[in-house]
Amino acid sequence: MKAKRSLSVSIERWPIRGGFTISRGAKHEAIVVVTSIGERGQVGRGECVPYARYGESVEGVARAIKDCGPALADGLDRAALQTLLPPGAARNAIDCGLWDLDSKLAGRSAASLARLEPLRAVATAFTISLASPDVMAANAKAAVRYPLLKLKLGGDGDEARLAAIRAAVPAARLIADANEAWRAADLERLIAAAAAAQVELIEQPLPAGEDGALQHIARVVPVCADESVHDRASLAAIADRYDAVNIKLDKTGGLTEALATAAEAKRLGLKIVAGCMVATSLAMAPALLVAQNADWVDLDGPLLLERDRDPGLTYASGTVSPPAPGLWGGS
Repeated sequence: MKAKRSLSVSIERWPIRGGFTISRGAKHEAIVVVTSIGERGQVGRGECVPYARYGESVEGVARAIKDCGPALADGLDRAALQTLLPPGAARNAIDCGLWDLDSKLAGRSAASLARLEPLRAVATAFTISLASPDVMAANAKAAVRYPLLKLKLGGDGDEARLAAIRAAVPAARLIADANEAWRAADLERLIAAAAAAQVELIEQPLPAGEDGALQHIARVVPVCADESVHDRASLAAIADRYDAVNIKLDKTGGLTEALATAAEAKRLGLKIVAGCMVATSLAMAPALLVAQNADWVDLDGPLLLERDRDPGLTYASGTVSPPAPGLWGGS
């Protein structure tokens, strides 16, 4: 007889160092929901970040997870979970918790269960929050030890921001994220400014649903879909207007769909960003499986916090190392 599984859900608040600002506003703490699933003396954990942009609330996500308790007790597995909950934060926390639990019960790493090679350290971007050109340039210069910087942009003033940052860090690799803040009428001018600043990639310049203009311009800098894509089902509709896709576990609803989305994106000829929300190392660890075959990695969430979990991931010289077994993902 299959052992019963237990479920617990907690809401945690993690202060952000100095605040975090994008085009939609600023925040000073990361509010995460953590799922713990127990079976036969082992506990698997998953962490998610509910996002109001997608109609999620912390309380609603925690409630959706708790509602899955009876199904988990009856043996709900990762495959069945994909149809029980839609893509989103709640499914992510459960899915990653099940990956962690399954790896511990099997005595194998999550990478092994996913039929991947042993995880390796990868280079990750470090995010520069949206601010005035002078402030962003100063913050970029202070982060010069990170070879890849991700610039949060906001529309008005972005040309000055890009020029100031490039002047401050002439050797740094740059990617940029407008978080839907640009207007179609300004698109070619701002992309040209990004090209002049030697930006490698621009994420989600136009609002999701209003990004058709991307199909009709010369994208002299590759453009990446973020808010416009959640999972495999949304890839085909955007493949002719974007060059890359940002895969976040909170959007796909967990590692299971994230790996499938990455494979489908590659099939469609799209490059991949392994992305994250601002969260702790527990949320980053499963995303490292997606990062192994990504073209850009943006898993700096813990670096933006006042403190991280213990144990947490190890960041050094702009790289992030695979998780220790005590964090997530088994041996």
